[in-house]
Formats: sequence, C-alpha cells, structure tokens
Amino acid sequence: MATVQEYKAALCRGDLDDVLLALYGEDALLQQHERWQHLLTRMMPWSKERAVCLVSVPGRTELGGNHTDHNHGVVLAAAVSFDCLAVALPSDGNRVRIKSEGFSETIEVDLGDLSFHPSEVGDPTALVRGVADGFVRAGLAVGGFDACVTGNIPMGTGLSSSAAFEVCVGRIFNQLYNAGSVDDVTLARIGRRAENVHFDKPCGLMDQLSCAVEGVLSIDFLDQEKPVVTDVACDFQRTAYQLAVVDTGGSHADLTPEYAAIPREMTQAARALGQEYARGLTMGQIMSAAADIRCMAGDRAILRLIHFVEENERAISQAEVLRQADMETFLELVRDSGDSSWRLLQNCSSTIKPDEQGVPLALTLTERFLGGEGACRIQGGGFAGSIQTYVPLHVFAAYTEFMESVFGPGSVVPLRIRKPGHSVIRCPKGRE
Repeated sequence: MATVQEYKAALCRGDLDDVLLALYGEDALLQQHERWQHLLTRMMPWSKERAVCLVSVPGRTELGGNHTDHNHGVVLAAAVSFDCLAVALPSDGNRVRIKSEGFSETIEVDLGDLSFHPSEVGDPTALVRGVADGFVRAGLAVGGFDACVTGNIPMGTGLSSSAAFEVCVGRIFNQLYNAGSVDDVTLARIGRRAENVHFDKPCGLMDQLSCAVEGVLSIDFLDQEKPVVTDVACDFQRTAYQLAVVDTGGSHADLTPEYAAIPREMTQAARALGQEYARGLTMGQIMSAAADIRCMAGDRAILRLIHFVEENERAISQAEVLRQADMETFLELVRDSGDSSWRLLQNCSSTIKPDEQGVPLALTLTERFLGGEGACRIQGGGFAGSIQTYVPLHVFAAYTEFMESVFGPGSVVPLRIRKPGHSVIRCPKGRE
C-alpha cells in the first residue's frame, strides 16, 4: 500500500503506464491518466498521509452459454476493459462510507447491522451490506473503510456493473482486513449472494466470477459450490473483427419475473425427466419424452430445455475453437447461439412489454448490414438492453454510423478483452 500522493506521483512519472496500457490499451492512456488522477484527488480529504489500497474490477461480457449457469451448465465469458476503480483506506469506526462518482449521496453502511433491509432493495447500499454479510458468514474479517469509487462500465449494456461493484467491495475488505487471502471464487460467491439476497435480484455466478478471475474463461458449473474455471488462451485484438455491444435503449425495470422464469421453467422440464436440473440431459431423452414434458411443464419450458442442452455443448465447442484460433467456426457458433436465444430461450423481448422490440430490431438490422459476415447475439440476460456483435474491422466505422443513426449516439460500444493480473494496483517497487 502507498499514500495517495505516492500514487499520484507514480502516475505523473509514467511508472504506472504499463498497468494502464495492459488494462485499457494505448488509445485510452491519456484519458485513464486523467481519470485515475481525478479519483485520487477526490480521496485526498479522507486519506491525508495514510496508506490506501487501489483496486480495479472489470465488467464482463458473455461469449457463450446464454442462461446455462443456473442449471449447472458451462459458460464462456470474458472480462472487459471497462471497470469499477476504487481507492480505499481503513477507518476507525465500524462503518463503510463510499463516495461514488455520479451520485450525490455517500453510501453508508453500519457493519453492526448486516441483516436484510427491504428498504434497500435495488440500492447499492444493499450490495455493500450484502458483501459484508457474506464475509462474516464465511468467517472472514470485515471493518470500516472510506472509499472513493468511479466506474466507466456503460449502464444498460449488460456488462455487469453491479457484479463489478460487488467484487470491488469484496476486494477492499480482502485487502484491508484479510491480507489478500480470499480467493476469487469466494469473492464471486459472496457477491452473488449479496445480489440475490440483499439486492433481491436473481442471477447466476457467471457475472461475479468473470469480474473476479478476469481474462477469457470457460466456467463449468456442474458443482456450483466448486465451479471449474479454465483460462482460454486467445487474443481478440489479433482477429479481423471488432467485438462490440449495441445498447438498444430498453429498460430492465420490472423484468425480474422474466429472468426468474427461465431457470424455473428449465427446472420444471428437467423434473419431468426425473432430474433436479437440466445438466446431463440429452436431446434423445427430450425427444422421447416430449409429450410428457409438455404436459408437466408446458411448451415454453420444453423449448428452453432444448436451448440449454444445445447451448451447453455449444459453449464447450466455442472454447475449443477459440484455443485453436479458429475464428470462423467460432462465429458460426455465435450465430447459432443467437438464433437459439431468440427462438428457443425467447429472451430477446419481453412479454411484459411486447411493444418494445429494440433487441430483435438491432439483431435484424445487424444481420442485414453484415450480409452473412461476422455475427450477433443477445448480450447477457436479455429481454431488453443490448446485443453483442462481431463486425469486420473494415466496415466497423460504417456499422457504427448506421446503428447509431437508429439507436442514438454512443449506442455502439467497442469492447476490449481484459487480461488478468491487475486487480490490485501497487506502486512500482521502490517507489512506495
């Protein structure tokens, strides 16, 4: 740990340029210099001359395995360069105070009360309280801290800003009170519980794991208590495609029932075949018992179960072809995944808001614009929000201009995959 002044001096000397380049790329170097300096300056009234910790937690994008994690399936996901950046120091009291850029009110949590607060549902305060509660339940140490946080994960893009914030709070507790001993999977599980219980939003573990472990990951949730996380060595920067998301402008408000219905219906269909979850079932089993499943679980449940079985195998194949740098086969699988989410999983639009068809419109326009090149699919949980695209580099500027003419300026967001290794930022050796 070092003081705010020491971090600011290291930035001015360029001693942290290698870190910034690894996190954000050369094009963003100057902008990130200014962002980090601004964050550190905001922390100075709290920190004085005391040592602080500086952490960066990325957002994530799902590359494959749409809605497979909650039924013990396999997903392919990647951390992105957009992040939640925080500087923090321990405080004498038993209270957490967080100043988050863009929010006028300071988040404050009394660590003496880690119970569920119904009034905090949907509020970041619930996530802080939930993460602290998770640490205590796991037998880990917590204590008061003051922190300044800034996040550049675009809202509405499905890049898991809430998961990044949860893991960020966990990393602060880990660094300040647990000597950095808490592993990434534990941090992810604590973050997910905070979101499920205190924030009252259903989610699997993929988001938090991707934010905590970083890189491109194949994650097998057969044992959800001990998911198997495997690094997938690949470099999207060397391909002929730009990975991006397109924010269609739809709202996720009031869509929790839509999300919750997917794992519930998959489970209902699996139970019709004598299983508690979908993993392990085959298309042969489904085809031979389709009438029984339909009677017990309904039409949509069968379709969603079929999606799971095929999408799970697809996610495994996607990881394999990425390791082989076979981008064309990978894109074929992406297109198949997108088609399955649209027709079988049915999470590209909401039955609650049937007139809002931003995601299907964006997918349709992208397919027509690309004319068989590249690929597109739903981004993340779906029902509203964003799509994910792989656009040939030579037409990306034209694609951006076209899509932003429909969905508004800034709606096309290029993504850079973040490699692991810089979640806790240290001043260069000899400079602290």
